[in-house]
Amino acid sequence: MQDLAPFIDHTLLKPDATAKDIERLCAEAREHGFHSVCVNSSRIVQAHALLLESDVVVASVVGFPLGGMDSDAKRYEAELAIDLGADEIDVVLNIGRLKDGDDGYVLRELRDIVEAASDRVVKVILETCLLTREEIIRACHLVVDSGAKFVKTSSGFSKSGATIEDVQLMREAVGKEFGVKASGGVRDRATAEAMIAAGATRLGTSASVAIVTGQSAEATY
Repeated sequence: MQDLAPFIDHTLLKPDATAKDIERLCAEAREHGFHSVCVNSSRIVQAHALLLESDVVVASVVGFPLGGMDSDAKRYEAELAIDLGADEIDVVLNIGRLKDGDDGYVLRELRDIVEAASDRVVKVILETCLLTREEIIRACHLVVDSGAKFVKTSSGFSKSGATIEDVQLMREAVGKEFGVKASGGVRDRATAEAMIAAGATRLGTSASVAIVTGQSAEATY
């Protein structure tokens, strides 16, 4: 049976998440060997301290969950997250600008975030449920050109999450070597394995423990 833990970003982005919740998240990540925990930036310092001397890294979100704020705000948020101890950044694409066909704006913004991340892994959330097939392909090409390392399906806070079809399309658009992260609604082992088979190299989920123990759970992300 495939070990799914190394694929998983163990995620807690709910607005009502408490310090105790973050403690539990990090303890679970240590116990099961997840790749990372993904938290809001106000929890980076706590998560970083809890995961010292472990192989689990800390990821945080930028421009989350809508992506529509000014580019300078996103860049500052990315710089701050790195200063606080984040190892990876998950940033939401400016979806409206992409739909406008303003690819130059989108690319400049993503390059700014990559530069601000200072060689850390940047994953770009496309929110595929809001995009056409052509827009997904175009977004993938912009992400590759930006210097980011992953395209990612979803924030988990829009109308739907990852689908097999979108993961396959993203894999086709970015090629064999680029990172693809499936997130939003990945709740059980069967779904996780199907996403990996479709081309995902990382999974974002709040149902991580259920997935690796073969159970089923509601995932908010």
